[in-house]
Amino acid sequence: MSTKDDLIQPDRGQDAVPIHLVSKDGFEDWAKTLSATQRAGLAGQKFDGSGYQVGIVPDGDAWFAVGGVANPDELSSWCMAKLAEVLPSGTYRRANGEPGPALYGWQTAQYRFGRYKEDSGEGPRILLTKEAKKASAAVAEAKAAMLVQDLVNTPAEDMGPAALEEVAEKLAKEHGAKVKVTRGDTLEQEFPMVHAVGRAAARSHAPRMIELTWGNPKHPRLAIVGKGVAFDTGGLDIKPASGMLLMKKDMGGAAHALALASLVMGSGLKVHLQCLVPAVENAIAGNAFRPGDVLRSRKGLTVEIGNTDAEGRLILGDALALASEGEPDFIVDFATLTGAARVALGPDLPALFTRKDETAEALLAAGKAHDDPVWRLPLHGAYAEWLKSDVADTNNTHSNGFAGSSVAALFLDKFVGEGIDWAHFDTFAWRPAAKPGRPKGGAACGLRAAWGMLQDRYG
Repeated sequence: MSTKDDLIQPDRGQDAVPIHLVSKDGFEDWAKTLSATQRAGLAGQKFDGSGYQVGIVPDGDAWFAVGGVANPDELSSWCMAKLAEVLPSGTYRRANGEPGPALYGWQTAQYRFGRYKEDSGEGPRILLTKEAKKASAAVAEAKAAMLVQDLVNTPAEDMGPAALEEVAEKLAKEHGAKVKVTRGDTLEQEFPMVHAVGRAAARSHAPRMIELTWGNPKHPRLAIVGKGVAFDTGGLDIKPASGMLLMKKDMGGAAHALALASLVMGSGLKVHLQCLVPAVENAIAGNAFRPGDVLRSRKGLTVEIGNTDAEGRLILGDALALASEGEPDFIVDFATLTGAARVALGPDLPALFTRKDETAEALLAAGKAHDDPVWRLPLHGAYAEWLKSDVADTNNTHSNGFAGSSVAALFLDKFVGEGIDWAHFDTFAWRPAAKPGRPKGGAACGLRAAWGMLQDRYG
């Protein structure tokens, strides 16, 4: 993990620097409680209570911090994140209240990806709280989010299919789960689309289906699926150089799936979990699958390849077919699937697709409650005709350029069993610019929304 696990600690009255949270509207009244010297000091720092401002106030031989927030009575995950980023290392507590939801952002603000170079930043900044239950939940969620960040930030050479398998094995060992991995000739027979997409990769990055199972079979079955394209050249429909720069993040769906599985197992949620990661590298070689090829799928549907750069939906199709065979109560999948979703919603908002309105409403509400907003897009059945093929049951792409994210979701829908409750997140898994508590780089977008919904449903 790229940050310490003890950034949140129980408040037992130990020495700590107080943090006062004030709004711009309330700053003038609050400042009246300060001395003239203290007010002058804040004025010199141009502090007026605006959001994310940080001030330092001398107090005799000591000092305290002040942070600008929208409303001290209604904190968000990010209200204290800037403080966690810029204050000196040490121990802090919120004055006149508890951090509440800000416990999460306090941790994520201190995330550093230090695998390849030493972290030169200050730290740690420890925050005290008396709310043990909220602290435990915030620590677990931040740890899961930082797992996503670590996996996505790691370059493809060090985060190929074998490395994703190692992550699954590590989680299984931590939580008493089982892992089954299908490779080689068996993969070709049982998951032909996964094999076809990944067969051109070097032997060290050979394709595989990773299946983690955990929990009591008597509990409702929950399937979590994540797109594990460790690197995407586009295949023979090769991407331009600029399009490959971020393709180490194309396994962001797998990162989300593994992180969500860790939350499910770590909390002891009463479900029978199946986590599936089809892991491949979409490489170029003489044996790469081609435009115009027709692939057979695990479900039996034949798929004409309109574009080899629409590979994520192919491997997900085989994984969703396997998940459906267990007749789960719910399937949720995560994938960095379409640029169309980013054009429509930008980097912050994952596109959400569901078959059931009540499932969408639950996920939207959980996203709002956990400062992890998502946006629903339609599974508009009329667009399915755009995937028709003259030689196969379906094409993997359409040619008119409309509704790309919805059409991709409609392709996936073909592989989910009839009547099964299913949600699909088309997520970016990357933050192109830093915000307080949300550093640039790999990002967990949709993770807390899904986790909040699962807790409400199965907790």
